[in-house]
Amino acid sequence: MVDISARERLRLLLGSGAFVLTGCGGGGNNPPSSGSIFQGGGGNPPPPPPPPPPPPPSGNTELVPGLLRDTFRNNFTVGTALSNQRVDAMDPSAQLALEQYSSITPEWELKPDVIQPEPGVYNFSEGDRVVDWALENGMEVRGHALVWHESMPAHFYQGTPVEIRSRLEEYVTTVVDYFRGRVTAWDVVNEVVSADVYRGADGIGPDRRSEMFNAIGSADYIDWAFRAARAADPAALLFISEYDTETQLKRDWLIEILRRLNSRGVPIDGVGHQFHFFLDTDPNQALAAIDAVDNEFLGLINHATEIDVSFYRDPGECWQSRTNCLADLGVAPPPEMLAQQARLLRDLFDGLVMRSSVESVSFWGVRDSDSWLNSSPVERTNYPLLFDRDAQPKPVFHAITDPNYEI
Repeated sequence: MVDISARERLRLLLGSGAFVLTGCGGGGNNPPSSGSIFQGGGGNPPPPPPPPPPPPPSGNTELVPGLLRDTFRNNFTVGTALSNQRVDAMDPSAQLALEQYSSITPEWELKPDVIQPEPGVYNFSEGDRVVDWALENGMEVRGHALVWHESMPAHFYQGTPVEIRSRLEEYVTTVVDYFRGRVTAWDVVNEVVSADVYRGADGIGPDRRSEMFNAIGSADYIDWAFRAARAADPAALLFISEYDTETQLKRDWLIEILRRLNSRGVPIDGVGHQFHFFLDTDPNQALAAIDAVDNEFLGLINHATEIDVSFYRDPGECWQSRTNCLADLGVAPPPEMLAQQARLLRDLFDGLVMRSSVESVSFWGVRDSDSWLNSSPVERTNYPLLFDRDAQPKPVFHAITDPNYEI
């Protein structure tokens, strides 16, 4: 069960039309049990008739083309991340993307270190392949990301603050103008909120002390990037993208930055919440992040942009030094963990459909084998997405597309 904010309860009481989850019900289609039949010989009596097959489980256990996007078409678009290496008619992830999703986020092809690895030299070929494929198949494209500290080549930070600003604005203008009319939404800045959430009162916020921040002595680069993007494509939606917004301190710092941008008249359309969950993540805290943005009454859209669920809750040293990491679960995760994942994302989606500011929801990958979590923080078999390695729908897929599916 998910919490509904006081604001949403009021909206429901006033009859303002929150959308209802519309699943595609129907019984399952499991084959009968394949138990052996007694083969009598000599004078043995014939075997008793086999027992009738068990009744089908509640809910839809088959993959219906378009079921995922159609389930939520009155609420929000449903998307996924896909690299151009998978843009092939024979690739199972590409096939599932075409069948189930309506939006594509190029996984790495639109980042600065790919588009401009050297000063003044632009390479759009990687991005063109996945963007054009998505558009040819009637899908929307989300651009990720114009500014991100982990993908900015060193030349972006060279020179005086004036020179850095000119270089950044020229880059953003060129890229957004190149994809104008093809990319409908941009993560203009990615992960610019301070990562000091684990230091509590000693943490420095709200802005991440990134190389760009240190090079110019402030977070003004955020303003510069948004203004350049708006000028290059006034029709594109512009977002700040952030992870861990389900954490209170990170959320508070995000809100502080949003207030600052609003006070300066910076053209921002919304917030992208990445929602990289663990099995024990509280979905109500993720929904509280959306409510926090809504409660600022800035008219901002909310997108859930990079949803996945890691099956490993590692200690901090695993991420810092790759030590004390949890053991690999192997090729078959425990059924209860799959059920936890299904309950978690069902609760999340039940809350998302109740929030009218949520206009897009995307997963970070299609099949479990696609996920970055198979190699981060260490090489391990993970199960974060809706489809398994064999492109089969998992319990979590059925849980969010069929309200009658029993977990």
